[in-house]
Amino acid sequence: MRRGGPAVVGVAVVAVGALVVGGGGTAWAGNADLEVHGSAVLSGDLVEVLVIPRNHGPDGVTAASVRLASSAALADTQQLPGGCARTGDREVVCDTGPLAVEVPGTELVVPVRLRDQPAEVRLEVDVAWGGGAVDQDRTNDKQRVLVLATGDSYAF
Repeated sequence: MRRGGPAVVGVAVVAVGALVVGGGGTAWAGNADLEVHGSAVLSGDLVEVLVIPRNHGPDGVTAASVRLASSAALADTQQLPGGCARTGDREVVCDTGPLAVEVPGTELVVPVRLRDQPAEVRLEVDVAWGGGAVDQDRTNDKQRVLVLATGDSYAF
């Protein structure tokens, strides 16, 4: 009996080591530096947001998500693209899909209807979830932009 105890402890230590080092553990997602850029256009009660996610690595990410938050309340009815969901009175979250290292991710075009027709709207676009990867540089995860109701495109 005494010999069985240390063998089990030894296996547990090896499994924990694999998770920390990343050599074979599926729970460890690596390191990734995720960022978002894009543009937004406000016309009437519609804000069309283009988001381009990017991963500066060093590891790829199998999936991530971005959050769009508006200073204006969203309309009750939305027609969001697949992979996007309304998560609050002023928020939408969208799946980015996989993000390879140093390759722009799939462009997300997200039309968001507002409750009213404001003269301007402030948007925050940020990485909501990084696929479980550790992001050592969180300074490029969030962008803010003021979008005027001119029909012009405002970059972030």
